[in-house]
Amino acid sequence: MKKYLMLYAVAVTAALMVVWRHYHGENQRLARNQEALASEITLYRTQAGEEAASAQVLRLRCAEFERLRAEDAEEIRRLGIRLRRLEASARTATASTLEIRTPLRDSLIVRRDTSEILSRSFGTRLDTLHSFRWSDPWVRIEGIIRRDSVHCRIHSVDTLRQIVHRIPHRFLFIRWGTKALRQEIVSQNPHTRIVYTEYIRIER
Repeated sequence: MKKYLMLYAVAVTAALMVVWRHYHGENQRLARNQEALASEITLYRTQAGEEAASAQVLRLRCAEFERLRAEDAEEIRRLGIRLRRLEASARTATASTLEIRTPLRDSLIVRRDTSEILSRSFGTRLDTLHSFRWSDPWVRIEGIIRRDSVHCRIHSVDTLRQIVHRIPHRFLFIRWGTKALRQEIVSQNPHTRIVYTEYIRIER
């Protein structure tokens, strides 16, 4: 009888430990999420002078993601992806701003009047257009200035590098476990400014 009581006590203790560990981990996850939602994005520049941003990672369960990020969940469904197969969702917004100064060049174009009467009276007319062109490894701008309008074409290229890393607990010189997950975003385009970033990890 004592043997069965001992086994029962061990089983109950083990079950309580599993439940406590589950709820302790869940409380930690919710606390980290509250911290992530309350914290602001940290903007900085790398040693190479690249624009970068740092933000804490949200850890949501599938049902939480579907409820809190309904628009993202709907977009994922439209892509034909089931939410239960989702591992993570990331979103980053950037804005490119630059000031340029470049010389204008004159270009002559020949215009022929379609009307016979005008052709006899005025003949061929010459119009002067001012054109400009500027580029660097990331942005190309070219345009034409007319007397009453401006036509401009801008082409901008950027590459965003995303790194998700673990931040351990720390006490003096000892580090252990995982205190939080953090995402680092680095923009390769020096004209780009990161204005928003979010990374959500789906928990099972």
